[in-house]
Amino acid sequence: MQQQIALSGLGGQGVLYVTKLLAEAALRHDLSVLVSETHGMAQRGGNVISHLKVFPRIEAPCACLGGSLTSRSLTSPLIRPGRADVLLALHEEGLAAHGYLLKPGGAVFCNRPDPQGAGDLDAVSIAKDLGDAVAANLVLLGFAAASGILFCTVDDVKEVLRQSGGSRVELGIKAVEAGARAAREPKRKA
Repeated sequence: MQQQIALSGLGGQGVLYVTKLLAEAALRHDLSVLVSETHGMAQRGGNVISHLKVFPRIEAPCACLGGSLTSRSLTSPLIRPGRADVLLALHEEGLAAHGYLLKPGGAVFCNRPDPQGAGDLDAVSIAKDLGDAVAANLVLLGFAAASGILFCTVDDVKEVLRQSGGSRVELGIKAVEAGARAAREPKRKA
């Protein structure tokens, strides 16, 4: 399983946090992970983009130190235009700003106040119903994981959240579950 995932949003929406959760989920499956992020204007609400590549672990003898070490296959962590399998847009502006990374037929999951397609979800409203609009990133992650398109499952994401600890674990798990429930709803507005 190889997957290239672009995550886009605005500063403060948790793009880097969701990237970290996905990377941890990949490592739990003994997959290799490459990550790159750009967040220069994040503190001012600017665009944030994160590139995540997940691929089978490939071990090969390392020429250094007499070949006693192994190394993983190394490639660029950046996703080339038209190569992303999945785009998670935590804000609909992310789709316009980073949609060029998506390959033809790739999957888009977008947080939109007025959903327009099958991959759209008003994650902020769902998070507000849970008591914290900031959890919209985890609602969208649960929605995407429940689709079956990501390399990981909803249960994988919940387990990574549990292991990360902290005071907001239960809220995070509820947010992921709420997104997963939204993915199972019969027919949303399209």
